Amino acid sequence: MKSYKTQRRVSLTLRYILLGLLALIWIFPIVWIILASFTFNDTGFVSTVIPKTFTFDNYINIFTNKSGSFPFAAWIGNTFLVAIVSTTLSTLVTIIMSYVLSRLRFAFRKPFLQIALILGMFPGFMSMIALYYILKSMNMLNLGGLILVYVGGAGLGFYIAKGFFDTIPHSIDEAATIDGATKWQIFTHITLPLSRPIIVYTALMAFIAPWTDFIFSGIILGNNQAHPETFTIAYGLYSMVHSQKGAATQYFTQFIAGCVIIAIPITILFVIMQKFYVNGITAGADKG
Repeated sequence: MKSYKTQRRVSLTLRYILLGLLALIWIFPIVWIILASFTFNDTGFVSTVIPKTFTFDNYINIFTNKSGSFPFAAWIGNTFLVAIVSTTLSTLVTIIMSYVLSRLRFAFRKPFLQIALILGMFPGFMSMIALYYILKSMNMLNLGGLILVYVGGAGLGFYIAKGFFDTIPHSIDEAATIDGATKWQIFTHITLPLSRPIIVYTALMAFIAPWTDFIFSGIILGNNQAHPETFTIAYGLYSMVHSQKGAATQYFTQFIAGCVIIAIPITILFVIMQKFYVNGITAGADKG
């Protein structure tokens, strides 16, 4: 008995040591980025972890860019607008589509689910060339076109939400139908109040995509170099360090400060919504 307890303690100790090492490896780059954003440096890569002198100049300079070539405040506004509009529309499309596929039975439902599953296996950037020419023909190589791209792809992200709706007992719908409720009333007054976790999860995923996306924003907005005020944060920061020879060295620490600013809203959202996020993804993955 004593030998078993000793083995158990040793096993738990080794596990905690391993988890501690993994946590340090995961946290170190984050700590380095945050500390580097407070470092004065105009020679490129920051080689020290702890700055010799702390400064807020990187954060001040990125907002008060004197040349006007890097309007960071405008980038934040553009990205926030795209993210909010995309989140609202994408969440609405995903939730409604998931509910319909979960609760209603109609012709070609199963073939559609299979086709959607296959299409969802292909990464979105495979379609970016086609999307570029389609939007170009519509004269929508702008923020509006970017919103269309994000919202247009929301329909294929219904599987987790559908799995969540599948866990809600059908007997609730049947009881409401007997009481005279319509499908819309059941959806708005019964299903949605019970679906807060999956709605939060869907909204978070829909917000993160445009907030951090670089590929589609670069493809759609990349030809508008004469008007950098139309960029989003991710592509704007990229253009800042690639605008001219030596820009990566000159603006490196400001670039890092911009990366920290990008991470703040996402971090706050995850901290506040963590409970709903975990409940949504676990319940949605329970049944597909």
